[in-house]
Amino acid sequence: MPGQGYTLTKTITVYCSSSDAVANVYKAAAHELGTLLARQGYNMIYGGSRRGLMGTVSDAAWEAGGTVLAIMPSLFQAAQLPHNEEIELVITEGMRARKTLMEERADGFIALPGGFGTLEEVLEVITNKQLRLHDKPIVLLNTQAYYAPLLAQIDAGVAGHFIQPRFREIFHVADTPADALDYIASYEPPVPDDELFG
Repeated sequence: MPGQGYTLTKTITVYCSSSDAVANVYKAAAHELGTLLARQGYNMIYGGSRRGLMGTVSDAAWEAGGTVLAIMPSLFQAAQLPHNEEIELVITEGMRARKTLMEERADGFIALPGGFGTLEEVLEVITNKQLRLHDKPIVLLNTQAYYAPLLAQIDAGVAGHFIQPRFREIFHVADTPADALDYIASYEPPVPDDELFG
């Protein structure tokens, strides 16, 4: 439950796909995550679309009684308004401002499967954690082993000395939404060492 471990973690930014064409297994995981976030007392931030996993996770959180914040760049506003008009909507001037707001307002991050946008967003918060710009929990929700190729690439980076082994541990991989929230509930920020790049 929230409040155990890293007690500041009350608002979770969820990164995910806005594609309606994804398989139902991914939609089911998104629905479960949204429901669990609300039931466990977390607020949720997401990218604002009514489509795909974004729509599924936000609807589930809202229907379970959760507080949901949609953050959307103005270029998507006309085509991708949130399902529920009662969901708070923040419009940003562009994608960079949206990403910054989604990161600043969150106490933790969960990435469901997604495309280029999702990958770019979660890799940026991982990079920012490596650079000690934040110490918030980050979880890849690895439904159907979706992130296995990315994890293999990261492991190749470690093996080739492009990524330090200790930075492989700054994010967590979860197989289920329940596992993701268990990790966040018990999260303790890492103790920084003296070497940032060494």
